[in-house]
Amino acid sequence: MRNKRGALLLKIGLLLLAAALFLTVYNLYDGWRAQRSAGQALQQLETLLPAVETVPSGASEPPPAGETEIPDYVLNPDMEMPVQTIDGEEYVAILQIPALGLELPVISQWSYPRLKTAPCRYCGSAYSNNLVIAAHNYPSHFGALKDLQTGDEVVLTDMDGNVFLYQVSLTEVLNPDDVDGMTDGWDLTLFTCTIGGQFRVAVRCTLKSA
Repeated sequence: MRNKRGALLLKIGLLLLAAALFLTVYNLYDGWRAQRSAGQALQQLETLLPAVETVPSGASEPPPAGETEIPDYVLNPDMEMPVQTIDGEEYVAILQIPALGLELPVISQWSYPRLKTAPCRYCGSAYSNNLVIAAHNYPSHFGALKDLQTGDEVVLTDMDGNVFLYQVSLTEVLNPDDVDGMTDGWDLTLFTCTIGGQFRVAVRCTLKSA
């Protein structure tokens, strides 16, 4: 009887081990596929961007003659952020996080399938200083988000070539259902889930003056 029970426990252990191995391999493949998809989209977007201009965050008056004109969104912050379409998907920005060595395209609208390709705009806009971007915790996406430090720089380039410079101000851990906490009060929020999905890591960023 004991031998049969021992054999059964051994089989269960082997099955659990095989399942864990399969899950690990699948997650590695899923992350590699996401890295490739995001990289392909990024390459195409970079060829479509106009000449990049750094945007004064506090600009409200027309610049002196001979200087760059104020972008339309400064006078109309409620306007929609422009998009570029790659393989049927609309992208709204390119996100750079130098401290993590990341440069990623940002899809205009979020969904779980889209998150398997690239970071997504969860809500808000860079123009109205309330942009929230979500991504999976793949190593090639937001897996190292928790390692950002206060003062680290984050750069967002919209599809018109306008550049927004942010600085990391705070990192928080939130409950996954705390939508109000996630979307409230910051110029830019980057977030991802922790391993196992029990919590969300939210990095809060403040728009820097040009």
